[in-house]
Amino acid sequence: MAALLGNLVRNIFDIVYYQSCAACGAKGEVICKACVDSFRIIDHNSVCPICGKDVERRIVCGECITNKRGFSEGYYGFIYEYRLRDAIHTFKFNGRPEVGRYLVSLLKDIIEPLREKIDCIVPIPITDKRLRHRGFNQSFIISEEIGHLTGKPVFHSVLFKVKETKDQYSLSKEERKENIKGAFGIKRGSDIKGKRVLIVDDLFTTGYTAYEAAKAISRARPESIIFFALARAL
Repeated sequence: MAALLGNLVRNIFDIVYYQSCAACGAKGEVICKACVDSFRIIDHNSVCPICGKDVERRIVCGECITNKRGFSEGYYGFIYEYRLRDAIHTFKFNGRPEVGRYLVSLLKDIIEPLREKIDCIVPIPITDKRLRHRGFNQSFIISEEIGHLTGKPVFHSVLFKVKETKDQYSLSKEERKENIKGAFGIKRGSDIKGKRVLIVDDLFTTGYTAYEAAKAISRARPESIIFFALARAL
């Protein structure tokens, strides 16, 4: 018993005193104040209300007029750059889910109003192989935190990955489109039929992942589909 208590004390000590900033590596905090102050939150009054592209006012951009997105509105947290990018990489690839939770907490002003627009939350899934490698699905972590802020349920099993795909960030635009095409299936569609669904992912770049996920979800005939990403690439 004494040994167990000793280990517990040491673990708590390590967390409190040796935790490193996910963005810059400084000791002491999940993300230090200097890094948080450098993060840029997207101004939704100056971006396309669907894809989040900066168009200097809230109007639908030409690309979203021309191309189907699969969802009617999009909400985006941070601009994917510099220290924010480093923090998300630490979250995803270094096994630190607390970083994702902390990042979501910084976006309360964007997330809490969504409770009036949604009935449920559906995270973008990853394959079992990738889940075993990373230890968790980053979109699940983000979704759970959004659920806490909005009071809405998270349906983890509605979407599933039907094929293994490469990491999108490593591919060209056209390769990304082919890589993710037909990647998602749907089950327990009755859970979301007639409901206002929020799809959640960690990052929005070309929009192909969001489109494929929305296309799969639309088979369950929800009332509406909107999208949220923790960050958006410029």
